[in-house]
Amino acid sequence: MVWVARFKELPLALRVLFLASFVNRAGMFVFPLLAVYLVRGKDLSPGEAGLLISIGSTGLLVGSLLSGPLCDLKGRRTALLSALILNAAGYLGLALLDGAPWTYAALLFVALVGMGMFSPASNTLVADLTTPEQRPFAYTISYVGNNLGMGVGPLLGGVAAAYSYHVMFAGNILAGLLCAAMITLWVPRDRRTKDARTEDARTEDVCTTDTGEINSPTEKGSSGPLGHRHVLLLVLVSFFYVVPLIGLEYALPLAVTTVLHDSAGLVGAVYTINSVVVVSLGLLMEKHMRGYGTKTLLLVAGLLWTLGLSVIVFGFSLPALLLSTVVWTLGEIIVSVVVPTYVADHVDERRVGSFMALNGFVLGLARLVVPVGLGVLWSADGYRPVFVTLLLAPLVGMAGFALLRIRPSAALKTGDPEPEAAPANT
Repeated sequence: MVWVARFKELPLALRVLFLASFVNRAGMFVFPLLAVYLVRGKDLSPGEAGLLISIGSTGLLVGSLLSGPLCDLKGRRTALLSALILNAAGYLGLALLDGAPWTYAALLFVALVGMGMFSPASNTLVADLTTPEQRPFAYTISYVGNNLGMGVGPLLGGVAAAYSYHVMFAGNILAGLLCAAMITLWVPRDRRTKDARTEDARTEDVCTTDTGEINSPTEKGSSGPLGHRHVLLLVLVSFFYVVPLIGLEYALPLAVTTVLHDSAGLVGAVYTINSVVVVSLGLLMEKHMRGYGTKTLLLVAGLLWTLGLSVIVFGFSLPALLLSTVVWTLGEIIVSVVVPTYVADHVDERRVGSFMALNGFVLGLARLVVPVGLGVLWSADGYRPVFVTLLLAPLVGMAGFALLRIRPSAALKTGDPEPEAAPANT
């Protein structure tokens, strides 16, 4: 198979990283079942559990913000290992300590700081270890592997929790430590030469040794956040594509159980469809995405999000929810590959970690504000305005991307320029 040959062409360190990321995701037993653990295992009320989870979830934002500076100051491998150790330490405390409710929020905060740090550091390492031509494929493999792990993790976590909450926590912690061991053994330390710290070196292409060691950085443009204004704006506008993703995590379970009055088990069918589409079509879509411009792909992603959500708004039913999931998942795949690829192509090596962290921060911010906002809207006016709001979000995103001046991707610079691209004002 072609994708197998392309996978083997990636550095060993990157292949190990993808495997470690899958194991880490598959081992995330605790987070999906955290509310159940706090209510049944710690005798908290559902309201208390929800409040503590909301407070602890601010760790995702903090972790995203810390990941960039830590990647830049101490290296990508150090950031990955720190993320895994913090996550394991926080969950170990939750499993073993009996204390006041605030201590659970504090320990969850520590665990989620680690969770928030991992993805930006992983995306930064992918940027370091790939050529521009390899990046879309590498980010697709990473995304598919993560989704496959997330599909397996809750199932394994449910089996573990049914036996014992301590087994659930132990499985999560052991998976994280296994990942840390794999990264320690096979992912090299950052190896920057003196020239890599100069302005001239930032004009060179990324290159790696046969073992995947990081050498020179890729050319990414002017130094400083404002020097990368086109990247900054692209990442910020992507928030409007993240809103429906997080919003559906909140709204779909409620819609299925309280509006359609169907079994909560059908909520799992939605997530199963999402994972099946990502795993089965992710690599096929990456193949067909080659040669298209960044703006074109982002507008297509917005169109898919809009079509998927329109199915729900104008034909609200269980079949509509399931069909919608197939359509909007295709848009989710495109955005998840295109945004980190654009960051890697256009940000200088010293700031890639910070911009990948900003991308993670956008996701963490949506996780905090979207459920709260939609909850207020649902309580005031019912479910329909919630789904209409989610439909409007990708339309706003499409308008934003249409107005942005987006540079050609690095992979296309040697060929025809992207049709819609124009020089960025930096």
